[in-house]
Amino acid sequence: MNRARPHPHDVLIALVSFGVGLLFWALGIHMNLTGAAALRGAWVLLPLSLMAVLEVFRRTHPGAVLALGTLVLALDQCTQGNVATTTMFADLVYAAVLYGGDGMARRIPFAAGVVTALSTVTYLLVFREAEALLLGAVVALVTLTPAITGSAVRNHRKAAEAAELRAQQTALLAEMDRAQAVTAERARMARELHDMVANHLSAIAIHSTAALSLDDPGTTRDALAVIRENSVEGLAEMRRLIGILRDSSGDLEPAAAPTLDGLGSLLGQARTNGLDVTLEDNRTTGPALPAPVEMAAYRIVQESLTNALKHAARGVVRVELGQADGRLTLRITSPVGAVDGPRAPGSGAGLVGMRERAALLGGTFRAGPEDSTYGKIWLVSAELPVTESESA
Repeated sequence: MNRARPHPHDVLIALVSFGVGLLFWALGIHMNLTGAAALRGAWVLLPLSLMAVLEVFRRTHPGAVLALGTLVLALDQCTQGNVATTTMFADLVYAAVLYGGDGMARRIPFAAGVVTALSTVTYLLVFREAEALLLGAVVALVTLTPAITGSAVRNHRKAAEAAELRAQQTALLAEMDRAQAVTAERARMARELHDMVANHLSAIAIHSTAALSLDDPGTTRDALAVIRENSVEGLAEMRRLIGILRDSSGDLEPAAAPTLDGLGSLLGQARTNGLDVTLEDNRTTGPALPAPVEMAAYRIVQESLTNALKHAARGVVRVELGQADGRLTLRITSPVGAVDGPRAPGSGAGLVGMRERAALLGGTFRAGPEDSTYGKIWLVSAELPVTESESA
């Protein structure tokens, strides 16, 4: 709101009030009926005009116009008085409480109550008649009533604004939650797509390159067999993933979640693709692992084998599983050195996906080159909590 420019409604109130007051004066209707007015006749129009001018600024400068309005009302008591002038003063009290600051909104009703009480007591002491209570009621009607009304309207408006603000904040939080959920779901689907398909596509790329570069019918036939097998499995994985995306109920996801029981077939597929893989499962028998842990562990092993297929030198790829102190440990090593034959390019998305899977379960992940008794190796190590409260 532009506080330098009066509101059109305030201008209209001032004009109408001045017109009504002018009509009362023309008809000879006055408030001071005792005949003791010091200023008579047209003098009553002076406070009427001044109060109308103050009405124009009731919203933009509520405190100042109330202070000036009090002086104008005192001036009006020196004339024959006008109902419109007194009514406009009451409106200034109402506007000061409604549009003024918080301190003003607290002080004015209290001050109006004190003025009403003192005025009533003073009238009783001076006139010593019960009718003096009517004068106190008039003071209350001009000061206390508009102050209380303004305070009630102000509190209602503040409550409405607070409710609107809470609604906006709730809508904003809901939108943020929706955006985060969409982002998390996109990241999850990206990990699934990469982990399920990258292994097959890497094998296809490597063996197709070998088939094209070697003029050997036997090698070509073997390479084409591997290509066909990975193509069929990759196509099945893609169809399953597309089915999950199209199924709004999400019923397809639990049945498709892989577990560590499927490591045998996963390693068999890796051997078909040309890797020399060994598995050392040092886990002790115990309660079944939570489904999220099983799936994350399977995907980490799967992606590690895919990276070994693309980047590892000739040698043994070792997969080791262990479980102790409430944590499942994964350790996948592959030889580092000169690479013979074709290799598929990497993008680094696999390492990001494995690290995200471990972090989502509250586990740890690291990958990098190390020295070992087998020589220079690339180590992928992960620890995942296996309790439901930690991994849910």
